[in-house]
Amino acid sequence: MRIAIDQAKIAEENGDVPIGAVIVHNNTIIAKAYNQREQLQDPTAHAEIIALTQAAAALENWHLNDCTIYVTLEPCCMCAGALVLSRIDRLVYGCDDPKTGAVKSLYNIVQDERLNHRVEVTSGVLADECSALLQDFFARRRNENKNSQ
Repeated sequence: MRIAIDQAKIAEENGDVPIGAVIVHNNTIIAKAYNQREQLQDPTAHAEIIALTQAAAALENWHLNDCTIYVTLEPCCMCAGALVLSRIDRLVYGCDDPKTGAVKSLYNIVQDERLNHRVEVTSGVLADECSALLQDFFARRRNENKNSQ
């Protein structure tokens, strides 16, 4: 999770929401990513999606069996759906997302029994640190917006 936090800090340096993701296979990091929506002007450029693409390339297989993804924030609907479709085994995330979380807060897409795959979930890992990154980012953003008016 510490490496995912480092990735989130890169996103913040690039002016994006500080969210990072890391994918591990057989105790080896095969993907590291951060939010790049602002940088790429792409609404799908979430840390999880970029990491999934990197991991599939590394394994030369879109089935990410025996992989764990570490993410600083509870995934949204798009990312949770992508985790299910990738057949990833495990999700470990930092803080809950009460506005768009699709693993626990609003929905539980990754463990929906109507789908063909379910993901094991561990939440709350370094949650305070992950949450502080986001809170600080949005507080600065609100202050910048207030001062620019």
